[in-house]
Amino acid sequence: MEAKRLLLNRVLSFVMSWAVIISVAYGLSAQATCYAAKTSTSELASPLPTSKPENVGMSSERLKKITAYFNKEVADGRLPGGVIAIARQGKLVFYESFGVQSPITKAPMKNDAIFRMYSMTKPFTSVVAMQLVEEGVIQLPDSISKYLPEFTKMQVSVPKKDADGRTTYEMVPAERPITVQDLMRHTSGLAYGEITQNEPVKQGYAKAGVYKPGVIEYDCRDMPPAEQVSGVAKTPLIHQPGTIWEYSLACDILGRVMESASGKTLGELLSVRLFQPLKMVDSGFYVPADKMPRLAEAFETDPFTKNKFPLINVSTPPKNDSGGAGSVSTAADYIRFAQMLLNGGSLEGAQVLSPTTIRLMASDHLGDRKFNPASPGGLLLGTPEGYTFGLGFLVRKNSGMAGVHGSVGEFMWAGASGPFFWVDPKENIVVVLMTQAPGPSRVYYRRSMKALVSQAIIK
Repeated sequence: MEAKRLLLNRVLSFVMSWAVIISVAYGLSAQATCYAAKTSTSELASPLPTSKPENVGMSSERLKKITAYFNKEVADGRLPGGVIAIARQGKLVFYESFGVQSPITKAPMKNDAIFRMYSMTKPFTSVVAMQLVEEGVIQLPDSISKYLPEFTKMQVSVPKKDADGRTTYEMVPAERPITVQDLMRHTSGLAYGEITQNEPVKQGYAKAGVYKPGVIEYDCRDMPPAEQVSGVAKTPLIHQPGTIWEYSLACDILGRVMESASGKTLGELLSVRLFQPLKMVDSGFYVPADKMPRLAEAFETDPFTKNKFPLINVSTPPKNDSGGAGSVSTAADYIRFAQMLLNGGSLEGAQVLSPTTIRLMASDHLGDRKFNPASPGGLLLGTPEGYTFGLGFLVRKNSGMAGVHGSVGEFMWAGASGPFFWVDPKENIVVVLMTQAPGPSRVYYRRSMKALVSQAIIK
């Protein structure tokens, strides 16, 4: 009996000791993450070092307004869900998910959800393009016909009014070649069939298969790269190269230039030069089968317009890597990318670009050029003044004028499916909003996000 009693006491002592250890460990873990992600144990570790907001000049109480705002949007049926990450002075102060990952399954959104990036692919492509510029593989003033001969002799579709006031179009030769810089700042004369009103261009893109009216928007990943280049090059330009800012599929063609110059696919370039060095483990041009359960989905019908905006199928590798609209990523991956940009091209010992190159990219590359049909700021934020365009980014050039909070020199971009990010060097802050809300309300949420984050900065 005495032996049994001693054995029982030893077992109880062992159990109690481990209970204390687990309790302490859990307490430390909770303390470390209380200002970062509200994640499950299955999710990835924090993408950046964490901090209490007050330690980096932000307010915990004011950050709660972000949570309250987006929870209400979900409760009111206006957003399915999303993930938000905010870092200041290199420290993650807010990392939360809200709503559902899928409106059909009602699975709760998690911080490691994967999102279709659409045009937030463009900054990825632009950064790696500038790596090739740094190495002398390509140059910004290069004619793209040096790499893609199909663009050697381009025509421009010029609208005119006839005697009855009807619009007609005249084809005239391009006055100069399209350059790599034109592609990166959207002054190439290329267009999006979904946006342009130039009828010959719209029809040409539809015939080429890069514009699918009534089927799906911004998706030409189902054609081989050579076929895409040939179809776009056969279509006239909307403007003389270098003269007008108009948002376009230029970054898709930039990707083809990069492939021709390097001898590698765009997917290989981004993986080796960007995603791997920055440990962006969930970024790419499709979602592997084992990660598909993490893919975020949009409402089948947009709650504001009652229209359907089907999203691209990212479950299989595409026939071409779309440098303008084809990638997938997570809030964790993108906040690391954004922090690299804020740091002047480096993160945790990985030097992706020189600080001088980041400054060049985040400078005004438009000057006094006009825009059509919307200005860069008008397109992204619904505020036509105060912004210009750099090499892959919207750039703020005035502290006033724009109808949103922000600092001179901040740069940003967004995607048609809902994601949005910005980098503000003056405030030393980076912000990522991930949603799958492809309707026109996305512009409204970008403005809301700017206000909500700015009001949380207290010093």
